[in-house]
Amino acid sequence: MELKGQAAIVTGAGRGIGRAIALELARQGADIVIAEMDHAGAKRTAGEVGALGRRSLAVATDVTSRADLRAMVDRAKAEFGRIDILVNNAGIYKAAATLDVTEDHWDAIMNINAKAVFFATQAVLPVMIAQKSGAIVSLASMAGKIGSKTNLPYNASKAAVVSMTKSLALAHAGEGIRVNCVCPGFVETDMWSVVSRDQGKLLGMTPEEFTHQRAASVPLGRMETPEDVAHVVAFLAGPRSGYMTGQALSVDGGLVMH
Repeated sequence: MELKGQAAIVTGAGRGIGRAIALELARQGADIVIAEMDHAGAKRTAGEVGALGRRSLAVATDVTSRADLRAMVDRAKAEFGRIDILVNNAGIYKAAATLDVTEDHWDAIMNINAKAVFFATQAVLPVMIAQKSGAIVSLASMAGKIGSKTNLPYNASKAAVVSMTKSLALAHAGEGIRVNCVCPGFVETDMWSVVSRDQGKLLGMTPEEFTHQRAASVPLGRMETPEDVAHVVAFLAGPRSGYMTGQALSVDGGLVMH
């Protein structure tokens, strides 16, 4: 129960990796704010957090709206009196060949995957600065460390998360705030079904063929689970990583070894 008495905000916690992170933080003792537009998903996660004996608060949050992000922080502070952890998890995916990337495609990916990470962090920072403590963990991706023939906007958005992590960590280390990010690989979630469909189509494969090929390329020999990511996020949010900040930690089965 390393996080007992702490309050954590997890964006996009209604499903997939975000849900797994919310539940893992709850197992470690944290109360959870579920910042999520999907009402049914938020309600389910809130119930699961409650079953673990922790308090939960579901807040309908459009992470691209600064007003919603401010309201998220205000409600979290009002409910729990503090904000110790922010997990910037919400994200979207869309593949396209370079010449097929539209301005709308670019903007949608960047607004949710990169811009929202900064402004959610900015919204939470005053509370953490006043506390002189806090841990911020963002979801980047192995895509932020490598190139892609069919995925440029997504890769660029995740590289932006890695870069922001370093700048935020440097700017706020003196205020007791640690900022890190995790870089997952091939995670089996609802989003993976979109990845395998879109990338498979672009590469002339079925979704099943694409998934099999990707799984076979992982040195540890299997696809990643949401819990694989959640365990590392909880580590970065907790006291055992107290001397780590500004890091982009690969959690990808060995796909990117640097």
